[in-house]
Amino acid sequence: MTGSLSAEEIEAVLSKQSLGRIGCHADETTYVVPINYLYEDGFLYCYTQEGLKISLMRKNPAICFQTDDMENFANWKSVIAWGNFEELQDNNMRKEALAKMANQALPLVNSERVQQSADWPFTNHDKEEVTGIVFRIRLTKKTGRFEKTQQHK
Repeated sequence: MTGSLSAEEIEAVLSKQSLGRIGCHADETTYVVPINYLYEDGFLYCYTQEGLKISLMRKNPAICFQTDDMENFANWKSVIAWGNFEELQDNNMRKEALAKMANQALPLVNSERVQQSADWPFTNHDKEEVTGIVFRIRLTKKTGRFEKTQQHK
C-alpha cells in the first residue's frame, strides 16, 4: 500500500532523521547534496564549510529538501519540503543553533565525514571557536509519501 503522510507523520520523519538532501539552483546550475541537519520548530539547522551549495543559496535562497525514513524498499517514508536559506551571522543566533546541534542525538556509528570538520561535534564551551557556516532553512511547504507492505501494519 502507498499513500500520503499526514502533517504529524511528516513532522515525525523530519524530527527523527539527521541526514537529508538539499537542492539549490542559481546561475543555471542545479545542485543536490547530502547534509546533516537538526529539525526544530519548522527550521532545518545546518553547519557546513564554504562551497558550491552556500554560493548558490546566497544567490537564490529558495531550496528544496528531501529525507527518508527507510526500513527497506517495501517499507519507507519520504518527505520533500521547500523553504528559504537563512545564513546565521548574528553571534547569538549562531551560538543558539550550534547548541541545538551539539545536543542532537546522532547515529552510534559515524564517519569522519559526518563530523564535517575538526570542530564537530561541538562542545558546550567551544562554540565561539567554531569556523564555517551556520545556517537554517525556514520550511514553507512540506509533503510526504509512504509505502508499507501488508505484514508491516
